Amino acid sequence: MPVIAFANPKGGAGKTTAALLLSSELAARGARVIIIDADPERWISQWGGLPGKPDNVEIIGDVTEDGIVDVIEEAAARTQFVIIDLEGTASLMVANAIGMSDMVVIPTQGGSMDAKGAAKMIRLIHNQERMVRRPIPHGVLMTRTSAAFASRALKNVRAQLDKAGIAVFTTPIVERAAYRDIFDYGGLLRDLPSAQVSNLENAGKNAGAFMNEVLSKLKDTMRGAA
Repeated sequence: MPVIAFANPKGGAGKTTAALLLSSELAARGARVIIIDADPERWISQWGGLPGKPDNVEIIGDVTEDGIVDVIEEAAARTQFVIIDLEGTASLMVANAIGMSDMVVIPTQGGSMDAKGAAKMIRLIHNQERMVRRPIPHGVLMTRTSAAFASRALKNVRAQLDKAGIAVFTTPIVERAAYRDIFDYGGLLRDLPSAQVSNLENAGKNAGAFMNEVLSKLKDTMRGAA
């Protein structure tokens, strides 16, 4: 089953949030999801300890550098989707997980530091492609963007990525209160209390559009491999 890794060596890029949003949207539609929480902060594991985690979502934490390949292989054999939230360093664990992935999502904010982190991750992906002797589909996901306008910094980053020929997801992750609140309330995005969480409907539409784009890219990859 598809293995989707979220990676960026620059901390605070929105990696964990994006991984949880994709997991939440897939689970809300009935898919079985295993989340491998390989981030030392363990935010997704903490989310899993709150009320409301559905039975079709399983979280595996405390993954070791030596054991992550076995964990990914075992998880992929028994679920529909494996989502990996990787640590924010270019480690052997990250490299091994990328080599096992069907897609790598590189969350990036509209700033030069995040863009440099994304470039570093793309170089690592290219190295792993040479190691495993196959292409590893990947793309940059713009995160924490404004719903109203694109900042000059964001436009500059997009221009740099386009110039370098780097694939960028059409759907950005917009800055929404709901994406922070899900870590406080627990459960899926759609389960958040609309009376207490602002713009929940728009947050759901944004997360759903991101999920649909991921699924579309996965289908294209499978068609290309056939």
